[in-house]
Amino acid sequence: MDRVLVIDFGSQYTQLIARRIREHEVYSEIWPCTRTLEEIRAFEPAAIILSGGPDSVHLDGAPSIEADVFNLGIPVLGICYGMQLMTHTLGGQVVRAERHEYGRAQVEFTSDAALMKGVDATADQTEVWMSHGDQVAAIPEGFEVWGKSDTCPYAMVAHTSRRLYGVQFHPEVVHTPSGSQMIANFLFDISGLNSGWNMGSFIEREIIRIRELVGEDKVICGLSGGVDSSVVAALLHKAIGDQLIPVFVNNGVLRQGEADEVISIFRDQLGMKLRYVDASDKFLGELADVTDPEKKRKIIGRVFIEVFEEAANEVGPDAKWLAQGTLYPDVIESVSFKGPSATIKSHHNVGGLPDRMNLKLLEPLRELFKDEVRLLGAELGLPAHVVGRHPFPGPGLAIRVLGAVSEEKLDILRGADKIFIDEIRTAGLYDQIWQAFAVLLPVRSVGVMGDARTYEYTCTLRAVTAKDGMTADFAHIPFELLGRISNRIINEVRGINRVAYDVSSKPPATIEWE
Repeated sequence: MDRVLVIDFGSQYTQLIARRIREHEVYSEIWPCTRTLEEIRAFEPAAIILSGGPDSVHLDGAPSIEADVFNLGIPVLGICYGMQLMTHTLGGQVVRAERHEYGRAQVEFTSDAALMKGVDATADQTEVWMSHGDQVAAIPEGFEVWGKSDTCPYAMVAHTSRRLYGVQFHPEVVHTPSGSQMIANFLFDISGLNSGWNMGSFIEREIIRIRELVGEDKVICGLSGGVDSSVVAALLHKAIGDQLIPVFVNNGVLRQGEADEVISIFRDQLGMKLRYVDASDKFLGELADVTDPEKKRKIIGRVFIEVFEEAANEVGPDAKWLAQGTLYPDVIESVSFKGPSATIKSHHNVGGLPDRMNLKLLEPLRELFKDEVRLLGAELGLPAHVVGRHPFPGPGLAIRVLGAVSEEKLDILRGADKIFIDEIRTAGLYDQIWQAFAVLLPVRSVGVMGDARTYEYTCTLRAVTAKDGMTADFAHIPFELLGRISNRIINEVRGINRVAYDVSSKPPATIEWE
């Protein structure tokens, strides 16, 4: 199977590069630029893509790679900073641009620009997304110009005999309308790769790996009812049957009716040997008076492990593994590479296992993106409403009740959240929205209900559209629907007298509030 290595120099879009490659059924991995040439050779990539990044190649300590990467004889595509680093390393010139370029731009390209085959263009011009302060002022020997913009004379360059290519713009983002076609051109026409990365092949390969790894041991699976853990459970059940012991923990920060639904699906419908543990008092006790969101996440991660250790002891000595629904973005976001991608938030699934942990960790989705997990769940036969469920954070409602968490606040939030989700389902919008939820703010305001003064909480509604959650825009829910939702929440949920709608995008905001 052909593999593409994406080398990260700190771009906020690095994960998008890997995801776009996989959309064309070619496997990709993201590595930090600090990895050695020997490690890169050992990976045996069929092609390499260098990501963008926030730095200048002229800064002391700027992210770099060994120059011999460009002598491996395989296709290399540099994007933005990756292009600048390539040209700088090979003898070209990179300067501070007189006019920075951020946002949409038109690139005029030559007829022999292989990257542009089949793109949506008018008079050999196509729209792209730029985001740079530096730019190439002179190209190395042997390179030719494939494209330019009004302010960037070297928007696209190539050294065809050495199979080196560079673009100043970002083909991986949706704001470059033909970006997917450009990436496909690099993968197939230029690099000659073969597709074959899909969920059917993943299932076959992963079942073999799981059986070899686990042997006769039993595996405890942390089941939350969300998409990730549900798919993990389905995959493991297919691989090892009743050796899987799914454990569903009620952590006290679940949505309304969630516990009953999970038990019904996995124990009654799918026939798994589900164990139910009500640890809500333990979680809420630990969370009492905690306001910092990172502390909330770490507490929930620690208590989660403690509960599972107890469950493992009850299963017996044959329980040797703990399965979790860790995804590839979880892994990447929780690792801060030197110089590039900074840690945005920690994930309770990643890197939080204590030294005394007696269970080995099994993470069969660790190399998958979210939409790949949904495809995998459908391939495994999970119900559509489970596979299509909006993402739900591991810390649950604890990070949607801003500030200190209490049972009273959780009950208020559950009521508001259920009304919001029910209404967008009724309106036929649920499947068009990437994620929707309610947030309870630690803010009280004055209201009037039945001629009486009230002083109650403010609820904010959040709904975003996205392809993979790395970037997101707020969903344009009709005002009439928002008005109906607000009216229902204020009238039916005691404790809320004001409802707001979040119209920020990611970036600069994140999808979750904490």
